[in-house]
Parts: sequence; C-alpha cells; structure tokens
Amino acid sequence: MYSMTGYGRAEQNENGVNLVVEIKTVNNRNFDLNCKTPRAFIALEDLIRKTVQNYVKRGRIDLFINFSDTREKDLDIEVNLDKAIGYYKAGKLIADKLSLANDVTVSMLMKSPEVIVDNSVTDVSEFETLVKETVKSACEKLNAMRKIEGEKLVVDMLARMDVIKSLADKIKERAPMVAQDYKIKLKTRIEEFLKDVKYEESRLLSEVAFYTDRVNIDEELTRLNSHIVQFREIVKVDGTGKKLDFLMQEFNRETNTICSKSNDIEVTRYALELKNEIEKVREQVQNLE
Repeated sequence: MYSMTGYGRAEQNENGVNLVVEIKTVNNRNFDLNCKTPRAFIALEDLIRKTVQNYVKRGRIDLFINFSDTREKDLDIEVNLDKAIGYYKAGKLIADKLSLANDVTVSMLMKSPEVIVDNSVTDVSEFETLVKETVKSACEKLNAMRKIEGEKLVVDMLARMDVIKSLADKIKERAPMVAQDYKIKLKTRIEEFLKDVKYEESRLLSEVAFYTDRVNIDEELTRLNSHIVQFREIVKVDGTGKKLDFLMQEFNRETNTICSKSNDIEVTRYALELKNEIEKVREQVQNLE
C-alpha cells in the first residue's frame, strides 16, 4: 500500500549533459501531473506522463526537470537592435524627465526581453532515453518513500480497526439489555400511575416487543463487523485507496444508524467513540493511493 505523499530525486551526468529530475506528490482523488520542464522538452511531456503513470496511479504530482548542456556546439545568436535602441531611448527619456543619471549599460540591454535571440535548435530526441531513465529513477525513489509511509499508515489503521471492533462488541453486548431496561421502566411507570388498578400484561409485552423491534441494531452490527473484515483484507492490496474511501462511508452509515436508533446512554457513548475512530481512519485513507 502506497501513501500519496512522497518525494524523489534523480540526477544523470553524461558527456557534458546534466539532467536533474525532482518529483513530489500530495493527495488528490485523480491523477494530476504538472510538469515544469525546459521549453525544449515540451515534445517529451507525453513520454514523461506515461512513464510517471507506471509508478503513480493517482495524486497531485509536481515534476521538475533542470537541464544543462556544456558540450561545445555552434550557436546561432541574433541581436535585435531595434529592441535594444527602444530600451535605450526609454531609459534616456526616464532619466531626462526625472533628472536621474542614465545608467543603461550593454549588459542591461542584453538581459532585456527579446534583445538577444538564441536560434540554436536543440534536438531533444537525442535525450529521450536519458530523460525516460532519469524520470524512472526519480519515480522509483518516490515510491520507496511512499511505500514506507503507506506501511506506517496501514499499521496505525489496523490498530484503530481493533479499537472499532472492540467498541462494536461492547455495543453488541449492551444492546439486549436496552429492551429489558425499557420493560422494567415502563412497568414501574404504569404501576405508579395506575396504583392498584389491574392492567393487561399482554399490552405491556406488546409495547416492549414494538420498542425492541424499533431499536434493534443487529443488522447494523453485522454489517459493521463485515466491513471490518473487508478493511483488513483490502489494505493488503496496493492501489486500493478508493475502495477504502468508499468502505469508510459505509462504516459511517452503519454507525449513524446505530446512533439514531439508540435510546440508551451507554450505546450512544460507544457509538460516538466509534464515530471518532472511524473519522480518524477516514482521514488516513485520504492519504492512500
């Protein structure tokens, strides 16, 4: 089981070419990849996406690529003099109007947008294999981190499942006493109200039977225990975060029904503790792929 949160970094140096890939992931319901690469690598984004998808199934993924090529090569540099003259005149106008020293320099003009145009064409196809292998290496390191984090989450969630099972067992033990307590209280109230007047015992039993049926939570407890078994099985399989997310909704549904049916302080207290544990597990499930 993988956490959706992690970080990986890989670097390759080959014949004067340096490539660094960094990838980090956070929670997201779907696969959402955001690539920040040199413009020359735009043509490789589909390759990068497919490579990452082999390692990450869902989550918000930010991937950064830094690239430098120090090999000797012919450069095709063009100077846009019209732009340079325009910037110079603008600087001179500002200096004259504000009575400031005109400190425009050649290096400043060279850094101005569109003054220096690099027409050298980088053939990214020659880096395709290098990019793919570096991205794979970064993803492997990412997954190693996500695996460790995911295993820690699973251990904690299974411990909470034990707590949930214990609370469900306490509710199951307490539930049969609810109807019996109701019968005693109802009988006491009737006798206090009617005093020495006789009443039909069958009417009392009928009312208790109706109440017992209304507050019966056997089905909810059975389904809750079934969900616990399913949870323990599902966490053994990678890439099942969405299944667990849905299952936690079912946990909440059964617990809410128990709370709504409950007319007993003890059962309500256990059910509220149950909801608290379920919510903690649900928050952790949000971190699983």
